[in-house]
Amino acid sequence: MHRTRVLVAGAAAVALALTACTTDTPTDSAPKGDQDQEQTADGEWFVRADYDKELAERDKTPEGSADQPWLQAIDPELVDTAQYKQDGKTLCFSNASVSNPWRVTGFITMQQQVDVLKQSGEIGEFRVSDAADDDNQQISDIQAFVDAGDCNAIIISPSTTATLTPAVETACKSGVPVIVFDRGVNSDCMVTFIHPIGGYAFGADAAEFLVDNLDPGAKVLALRILPGVDVLEHRWAAAQEIFGKSDLEVLGDEFTEGDGAKIKDIVTQYLQRGDVDGIWMDAGDGAVAAIEAFEDAGKDYPVMSGEDELSFMRKWKDTGMTAVAPVYSNFQWRTPILAAVKIWKGEQVPKEWVLPQSPITEKDRDEFLDRNKDMPSLHYAKFGGEDLPGFPNAWKNR
Repeated sequence: MHRTRVLVAGAAAVALALTACTTDTPTDSAPKGDQDQEQTADGEWFVRADYDKELAERDKTPEGSADQPWLQAIDPELVDTAQYKQDGKTLCFSNASVSNPWRVTGFITMQQQVDVLKQSGEIGEFRVSDAADDDNQQISDIQAFVDAGDCNAIIISPSTTATLTPAVETACKSGVPVIVFDRGVNSDCMVTFIHPIGGYAFGADAAEFLVDNLDPGAKVLALRILPGVDVLEHRWAAAQEIFGKSDLEVLGDEFTEGDGAKIKDIVTQYLQRGDVDGIWMDAGDGAVAAIEAFEDAGKDYPVMSGEDELSFMRKWKDTGMTAVAPVYSNFQWRTPILAAVKIWKGEQVPKEWVLPQSPITEKDRDEFLDRNKDMPSLHYAKFGGEDLPGFPNAWKNR
């Protein structure tokens, strides 16, 4: 097997980034027991069973209506929620942040879903805390909800995985139904954990596209946002697995914090050293900046993976470059709100609520661009809010 080759400069940059950031061992969902783990080439953990499961789920047909993907579920195992049936209507939400366009888009969608349920009388008060990506602040926020004693359900989107686990477990012990979504924790105490298929699937969609569309020996640069977040760590782990079995050369993997200026500078430096044939990204933030670095250097466009952020998708169409937009389904922000109402009614919900997740390809790119033609550049194509009363102004006027 040909293993991925990593330049010393790239490896050094990763090492420096890791020393400055959290190094929590990531997990894409609740713990899987004592499963064997394999280490990938750069020393991060890779769970073979989870990887295989997610890649297989890409080909499964979810249960539920395709018109409401936020209520679909892949292989759901339903749990009884009769013990939580109640008349209470105060819903509390501890959010990691709204620090990037994906989260801003999702939070708008969530608020619009709440407004619908407020009008129907199914939700009374919606309380929100924003931790601004600070673990300690989010721990404090969750404890405040618990101490208040009047939340009828607590939704949590964790900032990081391991660090937030004790706070989530504290919320569970309070007896209030807890719903975790987007990012996981190392516990299965929550009533339901809601997420798209996962980071492995996202990373694999992107890596497979590059392998299929680049010649053997082509050089790839990986751009990552930050370490310590399960869905991001698993995206890169999947890419390493796929690149490691290919004949592509990975020049390096660099943390960017999603900052466009930093992305452009990193790509420019690599282009000054030599050719870069492909760009793999673990999220689409700043994808346009990476493309502009090629334009400024007078280089041919790379084969590229981005995300369903409109700025990238529009640039992709305008340039005619070879690209794909992996998706981490933004419509998932509706699901925890609807799950809370179901739980209050004593209805069954999936213990692990796995939502569909499929990339946007050149074949359906223009369809999604047309649907979102009036939306701002930082909007996400698969936001799932077209049927909500606030559409389109709530998202346009952000």
